[in-house]
Amino acid sequence: MIYQKLSPRQNLAMTWWNRPGFEAYDGIICDGSIRSGKTVAMTVGFLMWAMSRFDGCNFAICGKTIESLRRNVTSNLPQWLAGVFSFKEYRTENKIVVSANGKSNNFYLFGGRDESSAALIQGITLAGILLDEVALMPRSFVEQACARCSVAGSKLWFNCNPEGPSHWFYLTWVLEAQKRNMLHLHFTMDDNLSLSEAIKQRYESLYSGVFYDRFIRGMWVVAEGLIYTMFNKDFHVVKPEARPYDKYYISVDYGTVNPTSAGLWGRANGKWYRMREYYFDSRKEGRQRTDEEHYSELEKLAGDLRITVVIVDPSAASFIEVIRRHGRFFVEKASNSVIDGIRNVATRLQCGDIFICDCCTDCIREFGLYRWDEKAPMDRPIKENDHSMDDVRYFVHKVYAPALFSFK
Repeated sequence: MIYQKLSPRQNLAMTWWNRPGFEAYDGIICDGSIRSGKTVAMTVGFLMWAMSRFDGCNFAICGKTIESLRRNVTSNLPQWLAGVFSFKEYRTENKIVVSANGKSNNFYLFGGRDESSAALIQGITLAGILLDEVALMPRSFVEQACARCSVAGSKLWFNCNPEGPSHWFYLTWVLEAQKRNMLHLHFTMDDNLSLSEAIKQRYESLYSGVFYDRFIRGMWVVAEGLIYTMFNKDFHVVKPEARPYDKYYISVDYGTVNPTSAGLWGRANGKWYRMREYYFDSRKEGRQRTDEEHYSELEKLAGDLRITVVIVDPSAASFIEVIRRHGRFFVEKASNSVIDGIRNVATRLQCGDIFICDCCTDCIREFGLYRWDEKAPMDRPIKENDHSMDDVRYFVHKVYAPALFSFK
């Protein structure tokens, strides 16, 4: 097992359970900035604690999804703990058996994606649990998971990046850490001693506004004001000139009473340009259009171009069916994860990966009006001036989400 030098905070997160004055805590909460080394310290510490204190017991490692958990955490265990423990994974059972020095324990993997996930973890008895990205999980799942830890000596391990100050986990666990007998450690990128100053600056350049405060400063701050503060007309709005486009997408936010917005996107020299748009506001026009009329406009928007895929609002079932029946375009339902989508768009704007041609007047107008709902208890944009913003979000998630950094 070879590690770079650990910061004092990483070291404590890894070994608190075996230190005088700390071992009496019932668990640990680590929050703070991305790339601060929380996940490595927490996961290694969790395994070391479990294997030194228990034998023949069940534990749980939880993420938002099992896929993300495997990608970000468990696939790295043989590397992080090489020569210390042996691992045997049973993928069909979502179980990893860890062995060392004649001891063996079971570590079950769970995904806390939504409210229904709580039922998946019911019934099992655990000696401890690690919840990675806990702020992304529903409260019902987290509470059910904690209730499973009934073995004597069990402990709770929580790890997350901050959300808003009204988030249930911040209010009931972070602020109540002392009352709950939990050790709370707040991380920054300076805790990750393997990061160079150049890499830190690169990460800092990716974000602005609320996402900078949360991901870089590690603060539980409210989302307020304009959402895309990094959108700069002088930089992001360009002329619709001829470019060496080599791939095309169309993204659609569908409305009946609300506007329908569609954007044609082209890739040139590795950058994406919203080349032109279709925007129909039934209230403003005084009439609604049928699915067939919207499809006709979609054909005009595409022209003679070969469209890779049309990405459509997942609630627009009838319009999706019309596109499929015409047989020209491959159509795909968009991801409607709003906050993740907004974060993805903000990152790509900050990086200079997406541009808007100046003929897309409604899209440009909405960029200047799209705001957070400051009265909402959780992060939520105001449902006004958001139709082009939704189709932009659908597009960015489709093209960039698989390549986004894993924020740990």
